[in-house]
Amino acid sequence: MKGFCEAVCDPGTISFPIAHSIPGKRLPEAGSCYPVRIAPRVAGGGPGNTLSKAIHSRAVIISSIILLLLVVLTSPASSQSYKSMSKLVKSDLEFAASQYKIMMANTPDSVMPRNYNPKDKKFVTSKTSWWTSGFYPGSLFYIYEFTHDTAILAEATRRLGILEKEKFHTKDHDLGFMIFNSFGNAYRITKKEEYKKVVLTASETLTRRYRPILHSMQSWDSNASYRSPVIIDNMMNLEMLCWSADEIREPKYKVIAIDHTETAMKNHYRPDFSSYHVVDYNPQTGAVLNKKTAQGYADESAWARGQSWGLYGFTSMYRFTREPRYLAQARGIAQFILHHPNMPKDKIPYWDFNAPDIPNTYRDVSAAAILASALLELGRYVDAGERNEYVSTAATILKNLSGKKYMSGKGENGGFILKHSVGAVPYNSEVDFSLTYADYYFLEALLRMQKWYLMISVNDIDGSGPVDGKYLIRDKELKKAMRKKSRKIKSGNWEFHDLDLRRPFEPSATRPSPVE
Repeated sequence: MKGFCEAVCDPGTISFPIAHSIPGKRLPEAGSCYPVRIAPRVAGGGPGNTLSKAIHSRAVIISSIILLLLVVLTSPASSQSYKSMSKLVKSDLEFAASQYKIMMANTPDSVMPRNYNPKDKKFVTSKTSWWTSGFYPGSLFYIYEFTHDTAILAEATRRLGILEKEKFHTKDHDLGFMIFNSFGNAYRITKKEEYKKVVLTASETLTRRYRPILHSMQSWDSNASYRSPVIIDNMMNLEMLCWSADEIREPKYKVIAIDHTETAMKNHYRPDFSSYHVVDYNPQTGAVLNKKTAQGYADESAWARGQSWGLYGFTSMYRFTREPRYLAQARGIAQFILHHPNMPKDKIPYWDFNAPDIPNTYRDVSAAAILASALLELGRYVDAGERNEYVSTAATILKNLSGKKYMSGKGENGGFILKHSVGAVPYNSEVDFSLTYADYYFLEALLRMQKWYLMISVNDIDGSGPVDGKYLIRDKELKKAMRKKSRKIKSGNWEFHDLDLRRPFEPSATRPSPVE
């Protein structure tokens, strides 16, 4: 931190580098101390450790289970048919494994899958320097997490080998997509220290995109169209910075993420919580020059995937900071998306909410998959009524994406899971294609649905987490409690998992309640 935060602050605060000119906002003057939550390190490495000896009271465990059970049995997942949703998640993840084995065979060793063009029946790959390069190995790790298929793990590990060099990638802002979605998932699942080191190196590299005068990370380099462009997609890379800050207790990364988030709230969003795609800044003064779109229909339109990026980004920033305004921002974005008059009944958005040829235009499955995953996390932080809307909408999206209209047939589309995604309509680029990031966030949403809403957990009762990440509870009292809620379940059929998917919460000893 030397040279970044010069002020001497009390424990639990850091010095903010430059004053932020947002009236009424909480960021203080330059050099003053700003409270930033850095998650405490749990001895032995965090979630997945052996249960603490402090869990000695059977009554405490059973009461905690019953409380969580009440949430599960009254959750939207129940109204969507608990059994059918569980079956759908299992079926989709098994199908994903079979499809990705086809993709494995289609992908040369030195490149990554990028897309599949159904019109030309062409499977397209990319160099590892392309922004989507991390989604394929990240998806493989998600699939392995469910199937424990060693062939899938071996392929994921091989792909990390060719991707690792991108930890030094400085050409744009996409290191979170490239490294955190791949090596971050790899570390979460395997706990191999070499994977964590790659993520930390990438976080340090990403800070080079930070422009203090902009209070933001510059997304693309200056070009003929933009001087210092920042795109809403960049909100997705802040998760890696915040994770790294908490992992090694280095506040610098979180300060940058917070500064970028504050600037996005100020400059990217309209009063109705819709987002511009690109905000271009004067690199000398930090003044906003233009607010434009690169991939949407028009500068003032609401590009669908951009709205999903923003929802996901503000939700994850709330997870790491517990800043109420970030939660309010995420809720506002969610309401804009879900209640937009041009949102179709199946909740798979058109590529732009303001496209002039709706309904005779393209859907964007990638925007839907990102939206579903974001809503499932946002549902963790709101009250029951609001949670019902978010989770039931996510369930609707997952159900519809699993149908013939949006899901590939067995062995089709080069091994991709989903079809009908859109890259950039204005450039006629990847329009109505299968795309790696649509698959990735679909898989993430399936796992989030399974772990957060279709399973009961006693994770982190004492802040230590369950043994080896998961365990079974076979208990007469639990069985009795479940039967009292009119759900007949055979003892031992429920698996209680660590809820830690992409580290959604801090240890329970210090974190606030997810429902506020």
